[in-house]
Amino acid sequence: MLEKKVTDYEKAVLIGVISKDQDETKVTEYLDELEFLTYTAGGEVSCRFTQRMEVPNPKTLIGSGKMEEIEKYVKANDIGSVIFDDELSPAQQRNIEKQLRCKIIDRTSLILDIFAQRAQTSYARTQVELAQYQYLLPRLTGLWTHLERQKGGIGMRGPGETEIETDRRIVRDRISLLKKKLTKIDRQMETQRGNRGALVRVALVGYTNVGKSTLMNVISKSDVFAENKLFATLDTTVRKVVIGNLPFLLSDTVGFIRKLPTQLVESFKSTLDEVREADLLLHVVDISHPNFEEHIASVNKILDEIKSADKKTIMVFNKIDQYEAEVIEEDDLVTEPTKAHFTIEDWKNTWMEKIGDRALFISALNKENLDEFRKRVYDEVRDIHVTRFPYNNFLYPEHLDQY
Repeated sequence: MLEKKVTDYEKAVLIGVISKDQDETKVTEYLDELEFLTYTAGGEVSCRFTQRMEVPNPKTLIGSGKMEEIEKYVKANDIGSVIFDDELSPAQQRNIEKQLRCKIIDRTSLILDIFAQRAQTSYARTQVELAQYQYLLPRLTGLWTHLERQKGGIGMRGPGETEIETDRRIVRDRISLLKKKLTKIDRQMETQRGNRGALVRVALVGYTNVGKSTLMNVISKSDVFAENKLFATLDTTVRKVVIGNLPFLLSDTVGFIRKLPTQLVESFKSTLDEVREADLLLHVVDISHPNFEEHIASVNKILDEIKSADKKTIMVFNKIDQYEAEVIEEDDLVTEPTKAHFTIEDWKNTWMEKIGDRALFISALNKENLDEFRKRVYDEVRDIHVTRFPYNNFLYPEHLDQY
């Protein structure tokens, strides 16, 4: 007798808003990414809904007619979650929950959920828990029954304190405790970074799922977890790498994403310190992604926020083995060539030409052009090391035969 195959994926629908700030094409791109996030979190997208609005509805974000349409679909198809691409206010979330009577999640909440699933170490779990509580605090209602109702100790039960006030106090106390815990761990990590000696520090940065961990494994010959899902890596991994006769430290950091929750940027401050303290950044880009230029802009925005935008950087365009340019037929006289029709050689003649030798094109998975990558990294690390220790130049021959 054959066993029935059971899937654990929860059915979900996605909601996007077309506005003056994001046109239909942009919303489609965001919803594609939101679908990948949903899949990463353990969901299966059944349907997408979009609505064009000049001004978002302050009560439910979208209009009443669209809400009724979604409500009918949710009831008819046993939908477990409705996921909005835009962040919902606490009031909007409550109003939508009342009408749809299912889980209402926004992009921020979804990313926090994925981080909670992916956090492996005690430090990462503490960071994620802090971000979750900071997100939860303004969204508390009287319906939160999973929180403690009583707190021991004389004088801790306020007269006439309502359940919601108790919940808020519990959450604030937890946030305070987690911040103290993180401060203590931050000091420990700062000491660890100080104990690494004078080795040059190189950090891999980039959008999520661009192949940073795969590249880390290839270069450092380590076994960092890598998977074709968003945010496969949360914990910063640092490895000592030797190219030629030159040792340096290589760190793999958490991937960035558009609309990264501010709570996560703040709680992952210490993780991002690896980027702040790096001597050289390797900005890894998935060139096979149709929106890789936007990914670069998103990463640069976050680097600017953490005051690391002016660091020496090498652009590493990864996944060249997966890159495919759209082809225009010879007899097609109507179609206008766009960036989608560019070959990699065409791209090299665009703004990338200004980067010069600071742009590398590789495939970490298939190990294409890695010799060129190693030589470029070696040259940069050597220059930094020689500047720092001018009397050690004899260690580095002018030409290395092997990397």
